[in-house]
Formats: sequence, structure tokens, C-alpha cells
Amino acid sequence: MKKFFGSMAGRVFLLLLAGVLASVALTLTLASRERQEEMSRVRNTHAVDRVEQLLVALEVAAPEGRAALAAAARSAGIRAEFTATAVGSSEADSEFSQALRERLGRDSDISATRLRGEACFFRTPHGNATNHGRPPLCRAVQLKLRDGTPLRLVFGGGRDFGPPPLGLHALPYLLLFLLCIGGLAYAVARMATRPLRQLEQASIELGRNIEHPPLPERGPTEVGNAARAFNAMQAHIHRHVQERTRILAAITHDLQTPLTRLRLRLEKVEDETLRAKLVADLSSMQGMVKEGLELAQSMDSAEKLQRLDLDSLLDSVCADAADAGQDVTLCGHSGIALLAQPNALRRCLDNLVDNAVKYGGGTEVSASRAGTKALIRIRDHGAGIPEAELETVFDPFYRREGSRSRETGGTGLGLTIARNIAAKHGGTLKLRNHPEGGLEAVLELALGK
Repeated sequence: MKKFFGSMAGRVFLLLLAGVLASVALTLTLASRERQEEMSRVRNTHAVDRVEQLLVALEVAAPEGRAALAAAARSAGIRAEFTATAVGSSEADSEFSQALRERLGRDSDISATRLRGEACFFRTPHGNATNHGRPPLCRAVQLKLRDGTPLRLVFGGGRDFGPPPLGLHALPYLLLFLLCIGGLAYAVARMATRPLRQLEQASIELGRNIEHPPLPERGPTEVGNAARAFNAMQAHIHRHVQERTRILAAITHDLQTPLTRLRLRLEKVEDETLRAKLVADLSSMQGMVKEGLELAQSMDSAEKLQRLDLDSLLDSVCADAADAGQDVTLCGHSGIALLAQPNALRRCLDNLVDNAVKYGGGTEVSASRAGTKALIRIRDHGAGIPEAELETVFDPFYRREGSRSRETGGTGLGLTIARNIAAKHGGTLKLRNHPEGGLEAVLELALGK
């Protein structure tokens, strides 16, 4: 969860969700206020109608019949009292007073107030007057009949009445609303960040394989422009690598002819000791040229991928090494088949086995499956190398003092070539000092579809 909210998608999701909820809250607040004002206007109109009807009935009735009309009005929720005495704390309601004056056509002798508290409690046909759990609220109108009789009317209603409080019955709808808004915000966040994820994956694939197909240049303007810029960068890097590879391959190839002529001429040197030293130096140079050519090929190999049986390939590599007098042991059976460049992968394994035999005395080779990956382990029984040099040894022409020399034939390119080939296959190659001693090379390759 922390990882999601720390991502771009999580932040866009939170921003969208907060923005939508704030907009909804503002809209509901404004709508509720407008609704309350409209309801207040309707209640005022209805209250004025009720007061007018009762007032007309009281004025046309005989004085002795007014008590019966007042009793009948109580059943309709209006308390009529023929008194001028105010009851309870009140607040002037000038707006309602003005509406009554305009309806009744009277300029004075009318005052309306809002009452709260016990003064509002009285019996109706439906029970006590209430206000949805809020403090009781009602209106009191003080006026005089045309014959001068004072009259006070108390009835429910007023501007402070609002909609009933939100009950538990509305909770499922609220949760459904939040779920819909959250789903929409998540979908929009995923859609907005999808191009970034595609660009990230393309960058990873480019690091593994310079020949990776370019990104599709479609989508919104910004996404299309970013894809075109990325593809242009990939093409530029590809051209640069190809040029460097061709130069290295040309140099190493062209050196083969003069070196061969030198070897032929060295055979004419009469001093046997000098001739032996010169031939040894020349052989070392030819080895470096050969590995330089292999390095160029490892960086720009056009070999096609094929489905290989890993056990058969490892058995062939180990058998060839054993025929050459090397101490190599193949352990176990993995049953793994993978997509690879056969010659390139064999060269990678040959270099690793050769390196282990030269500097570890002997080696053990094994393979296993780890999910969608194949793990090839090549372990020697030497002294290992310092932790600080586990990555440095992959640098071209790097030679560890005291272990790599002309006598052992090392040029410092074997591990570099092996890692380049692993990268071309979308895999990794790492070295580690084995807990039980010796150095272990771990080659990780994707199985492919």
C-alpha cells in the first residue's frame, strides 16, 4: 500500500479522489442550501395561507363561536390564543411579518417572531410537534382582529428548519458512491500513468538488448512525442554501438594477416631462445586479437534465437573441457529448454568454464529452474577474490595481479565477453564467493515463450 501511494499512479489517484469528493461536497452544500431556501419560501407561503384562512374565519364568526374555531385550529397544528402576552424567548421574523402585511393588506398591528423551547410544545392529532430531533422551533404571530380583539397564533415552521439528519439507511448509498468515485479515480490514474510504465519497461529492455523493437508511436500528443524521442535515442545508441563494433572487428581482423607473416618470419630466427620468446609474445598478441574479435561479435551478434535443451548444451561444453584435460564435473539434470543464440551461449559457457579451471583448479557445473528463469552455476575450488573486485573483473582487459599472466594465457576479455552475451539474452551474470570456499559464477537466463 505504501508503495502504491508513493507511485505516480497513487498520487494521481489521491488527487483525483480528493478533487472529486471536494467538488461533490461543495455541490451538495450549495444544493442543500438552495433546497432549504426554497422549502422556507414554500413554508412561508403555506403559513401565510393558513394564517389568512384562520383569520378570515375568526373575523366572520361571532365572538362566542371563536373559541370553537380556536379548538378546531389546534387539531390542525395551530394554537390560537386571544391574548397579547408574549410567551418564551423570541426572535423577530421581519420577513414573515412583511409577507403577512402584504397578504392581509394591513400596514401595522402585525408582528411575527420565532420561538424555541417549551413554548413550542402542544398536542396535535399526530402527537407532539417536533423538528426531527432538533430543538423545537415554531412561529408566533401577534395581531388584532378588525374588532380590536388581540390574537396570538403559534404554529410550527420557520427558516431554521432543514432536511432530516442523514440516517443509517443512507450509508449503503454513500459507500456505493465512494466505491464508484474511487474506481473511477483509480482507472483514470492507471490510464494516465500507463505510458510511463511502458517507457520504463522499454528502458529496461533497451538496457538488456539494443535490438529491442521500438515503442509504438501512438496515443496522445505528449505520449507520441515521448515515444518518438525514445526511439530516436535508441536508434542513435544502436548506430553508435554498431560503429564501435565494426571498428573493433575491422582492427582485430586486419591484424591477423601481419601477425601471421610475423610468425612465418620468426621461424627464420636462428637463436632458438630468442625465437621461442618472440613466438610466445606473438601467440599472446594473436590470443588478444582473437578475443577482441569475439568481444566485437558478442556486442553485435546477428545469430538467430533457437530453442535449446540446456542439459545437452552443458553436457557438450563439459565433455569438450574434459577431453582437453580439464577437471570439469556436470551435476544433476534440469530438464530446461530455453530460447538462445546457440553459438553465443556456448562461447559464454566456454569462457566461464575456462576461467574457473584456470584460476580455481577445477569446476562443478549445475543448472536449475527458478520460476521463469534458468540458473546456471559454475563453481571452482580456488581462493576466490576480494568482494571489491567482484564487479571490476568484468571490465575489459582487467587482469588481477598474481593470477592472470601470460603463462595462464589470460587477456582480461573472457568475463567481459560472457557478460555481454548474457545481456544480449536478457540475462545477468554475477560472481560471488561461495560460503564453502571458491568462486561461483551465476548465469541467469529467461526461459522465453
